[in-house]
Amino acid sequence: MPRTSPSPPPPPAEATNSGQKALRSKTTRVADDSDKKIEQPRRLKDVEISFPIVYGTMAFSLGKKATEYNSHKWAVYLRSATNEDLTVIIKRVVFQLHPSFNNPTRVIETPPFEVTETGWGEFEIAITLFFHTEVSEKRVDLYHPLKLFPEEETGNQVLYVKKPVVVETYDEVVFFEPTESFFVKVQNHPAAIVPRLPASFNLPPPGPIEHVSERKTKDHHLSQWYTNFSEADELLKLAAARQQVQAHIMKLRRQLSMLEGTPQQSKAASGQ
Repeated sequence: MPRTSPSPPPPPAEATNSGQKALRSKTTRVADDSDKKIEQPRRLKDVEISFPIVYGTMAFSLGKKATEYNSHKWAVYLRSATNEDLTVIIKRVVFQLHPSFNNPTRVIETPPFEVTETGWGEFEIAITLFFHTEVSEKRVDLYHPLKLFPEEETGNQVLYVKKPVVVETYDEVVFFEPTESFFVKVQNHPAAIVPRLPASFNLPPPGPIEHVSERKTKDHHLSQWYTNFSEADELLKLAAARQQVQAHIMKLRRQLSMLEGTPQQSKAASGQ
């Protein structure tokens, strides 16, 4: 890892669990004096458009090639939860790395929105999303921990080298009361969750999907390790957890029944 100083930085805080879900990140718009001078585009009242996103890190051990200050190759990234193109809303993504890196502020303006580096320590990475002007004038700030080591050591060095440590967070970028033009632009976009409007809304027909990257994010070389945050997957996990809870409740009921029957059996035996 290129560094600005010969001595390594102090070890940072540890990361959180992988595959976690975060709160929805809403973009807000605050009116100012200029709004009175310039005619503003018509907005859809009480309407929300959301874009599910995933941001995270993925770290591979360098194994026998590791050195004291370069033990892992890792990547930090922002992607669509369904691996669709996000350039319809995102103008650029800024990743703020640890200050010991050369050029710690990395600006990425084309997908994939990611930074790849090598290093030895864990630290928190700031991720800032900037949107196209017609989408939102506000930015979204996110924070994510870089995790290099698995929580449970497998003891298998070969598996540890080949299988990365993945820590991802699901979130949704929400645009409240979007403009009519923005709504029309993204209502058929595969990365957007768009509500069905009442028939009373008179909007122009949707045009072609704009800002589509020529580089397919679904073909990314790291996609095989991505966490699946689909609703179907979440429902299956919830069903499995519910079955485990029900089985545990039945087991506790059987144990309770046995405990309640023990005194009665002892009393009956003493009476004989």
